Amino acid sequence: MTGSDGTSSRGEVPLLTARDIRELADAAGIRPSKQRGQNFVMDPNTVRGIVVRAGITADQAVLEVGPGLGSLTLGLLETGADVTAIELDRGLAELLPLTLAARGIAEDRYRLIHADALQVTELPELPRTGLPTALVANLPYNVATPILLTALARFPSLATATVMVQSEVVDRLVAGPGSRTYGAPSVKAAWYGTLQHAGRISRQIFWPVPHVDSALVRLDRHDSPLGDEEERALVFAAVDAAFAQRRKTLRAALAGWAGSAARAEEILRAAGIDPGTRGETLGIAEFRAIARASAQP
Repeated sequence: MTGSDGTSSRGEVPLLTARDIRELADAAGIRPSKQRGQNFVMDPNTVRGIVVRAGITADQAVLEVGPGLGSLTLGLLETGADVTAIELDRGLAELLPLTLAARGIAEDRYRLIHADALQVTELPELPRTGLPTALVANLPYNVATPILLTALARFPSLATATVMVQSEVVDRLVAGPGSRTYGAPSVKAAWYGTLQHAGRISRQIFWPVPHVDSALVRLDRHDSPLGDEEERALVFAAVDAAFAQRRKTLRAALAGWAGSAARAEEILRAAGIDPGTRGETLGIAEFRAIARASAQP
């Protein structure tokens, strides 16, 4: 049972209500930036629902990208988990520690990195919980997929990722071969783990209210990596080539990547794939087979 102040009958950390969000923003002179895709979550129940779906526990360190005014940050900290937050906006980065301190959060419970998430190459180990094992975030819609894939590539300690993005992006990420929404992001995400649609989010819980619907996607990383960085680069290059001209046959679409259409056909046949098929019909296993065949003389 959650009260109007964002607390529950169990006495958790006071989460940010719609009134809190507006008061914090007004006091700091902050206005959501459309250019940076900023839409702040202002409903404590939604925040707690996201944290539950992410499966966060008290012994975890969590990575959050784009904490904004701190709505989701407080929800994560409420579980007893520790948080590393990456925030690009200077005003928001300066305000967040003040907001957390006002709600009794000790400084050793979190780390704040003021940077572009796409430029961060390493994460700090927190004193109690170590490196982050989960990514939980309300990602800016305009860079959501690059941030997700980059974090998974750079931070192997992340075993799960539960992120809120534009609903159409979730549909693309979870799509399977042959689907209308299946594309390069679908294949690349599947390299890292299995994905599932984790629920829709009302646009009314954001400030400002976005013009698109939102949803959660959850990724659970494979127990063992599918391959090393060299193989991943080769697979992703083949994926990009195949979907850059998705209406063409693979023989034609992969010609530039392979060096010629004849070489593309040779690689495809060696991989056991019909050169006349299209990339949108192949899964990650088939693209791995193409990459391995291309590495053979």
